[in-house]
Amino acid sequence: MDKPNFIDHVRMYCRSGHGGAGSSHFRREKYVPKGGPDGGDGGRGGHIIVRGSRHKWTLLHLRYHKHIHAERGKDGAGQRASGARGKNYILEVPLGSVVKNDLTGQVICEVTSHGEEHIILRGGQGGLGNSHFKSSTRQSPEYAQAGGEAEEFPVVIELKVLADAGLVGFPNSGKSTLLSVISAAKPKIADYPFTTLTPNLGMVFYRDEQSFVVADIPGIIEKAYEGKGLGTRFLRHIERNAVLVFTIPADTQRDFGEEYRILLNELKQYNPQLLDKDRLLAITKSDLLDRELMDEIRQNLPDISSVFISSVTHQNLMELKDLIWQTLNK
Repeated sequence: MDKPNFIDHVRMYCRSGHGGAGSSHFRREKYVPKGGPDGGDGGRGGHIIVRGSRHKWTLLHLRYHKHIHAERGKDGAGQRASGARGKNYILEVPLGSVVKNDLTGQVICEVTSHGEEHIILRGGQGGLGNSHFKSSTRQSPEYAQAGGEAEEFPVVIELKVLADAGLVGFPNSGKSTLLSVISAAKPKIADYPFTTLTPNLGMVFYRDEQSFVVADIPGIIEKAYEGKGLGTRFLRHIERNAVLVFTIPADTQRDFGEEYRILLNELKQYNPQLLDKDRLLAITKSDLLDRELMDEIRQNLPDISSVFISSVTHQNLMELKDLIWQTLNK
C-alpha cells in the first residue's frame, strides 16, 4: 500500500471539563462561635486545546481517539480553599490543520505555526463559594454556586498540506517522478494510474542555500469534483499551495490547451478561489520531443509561464526551479 499511515481526516467526540462546585461552609473554631461563611470557589474545568507541532506530519496519532474528555474542576472547600483547576487536554496537530464543529460545519480554528494554541472547547467556570454571597443583610448564606456546564460536540480535524508549490495533473503525468528528482522525497512510482494515493512533500534545495517545499498531489481526473476517481478528497491540499505547477506529459492524447482547461475547471468547481493562485506549466517527458515538435506545441500552450522538462534526462529542471522561485518571490 502507498503510505497507509497518511491520515488527513479524523472525527472525535469532545467534552471539556465541568466546573467544580463552590463550597457552602462556615468557619467553626474554638472561641469563634460565629465565624461566618468561608466556603471556597470551585476550580475551572479543563479546556480542550489544539496545538500546532512541526514534528507531526499526519493525523495518524489521533486516528483511534474517538472520545476526548478534559478533567473536571475540583470542588471548593472550607477556609476559602479553592478547588484545583481541571487538567487541560491538549491535541497536537500538524501545521495546516483545520478544526471544525461537526454539528454546524463551522470552522473553529486553523493551525499554521509551531506552538500555536487554540481553545476549541472551554471548561465550565468554577462555582463561587458561599463567602461571596455574604452581605450586611445576609450574614450567613447557606448556598454556593454550582460549577459551570462543560461544552461537548463532535469535532472534525482536517489536514491541508502546507507547501510552497503544488504539482497538479492527471494520473501518470510525471508528478511523482519529478518530485523524486528535484527533492529527496521517495514517492511510489509506477506506470499505472493512481499510483500516488496520498500527498507527498519534498524539500527542494535551490541556489545560495535557499529552499522551498513542493507537494505532489494525487492525480485528478475529469469530473473529480463530482466524486469520480479519488474525488475531491485531496483537492483541499492544493488550497495552501502558493504556486500551482500544472504538469502535462508530452505524450498526452489530448490537446495541451484542452488538458490544461480541464484541470483548471476541476479546481474551479471545487473552489473558485484556487484560480487566484499563481500558475505555471511544465511539459513533462520532453525527452520524447525534438525541437520541431516543441516549437509546434509551444504555439498551442495557454498564456502562462511554461517550460519543457524531462525528469529522466534532467532537461530544464533548473529552469523550472528558477521559475518556481521567481514566482514565489515576485
